[in-house]
Amino acid sequence: MRIVVVEDNESLRKGITYRLEDDGHSVDALTDGAEAADFLRQETSDVVVLDINLPGKSGLDILRELRERGDPRPVILLTARAATEDRVAGLDAGADDYLVKPFAMDELSARIRALARRKAVAPRRAVNLGSLTLGLEPLELTAPTGPLDVPRRELTVLAALAEARGSAVSKERLLDQVYGTGSETDEKVIEVYVSRLRKRLSGHGVTIRVRRGIGYALETKPS
Repeated sequence: MRIVVVEDNESLRKGITYRLEDDGHSVDALTDGAEAADFLRQETSDVVVLDINLPGKSGLDILRELRERGDPRPVILLTARAATEDRVAGLDAGADDYLVKPFAMDELSARIRALARRKAVAPRRAVNLGSLTLGLEPLELTAPTGPLDVPRRELTVLAALAEARGSAVSKERLLDQVYGTGSETDEKVIEVYVSRLRKRLSGHGVTIRVRRGIGYALETKPS
């Protein structure tokens, strides 16, 4: 999984990062709340480990922004505050779980595994994209007139963009989705798939935008 860790305490941040990487995860480690908020608007991830007390912007404000824009990714809050009202405030803001410092790394790993299982139990089966419907299991794209004949690799790119819910997805990540992690395929092939998808999506209220230096993001209009 790709996990974003936002923690300004250097030793704790490094400890979490090393443990999660040892568990086989990809980790993006950030220290500043405002920078983290921008990062989460632009990049996808599977889980966010988020400290409440951060410079720039608080973890609770970041969490509220995520939920207000409909971002469903699981969030584990970290805090030194053990009072019940602080836990309630975090959960009311949209947190999926809560850990009070100090905590054991084994417990954090277990919480992340639990969130991954919970996410797998109830995956989204379809996504509405303008006048189109993207089925996720199995992958298929349907227009009001019926199913569209779209190659699976293009559908995989479209699904990755749809799951990002408007956040930008890098070419590297799209390449990993299509060909698997570590593929030596040139990233330019993603440009080809995106170009073809743009033609297929034209007229259906769906647009693939370029976020220069970041990747691609999906924009939709109500059907």
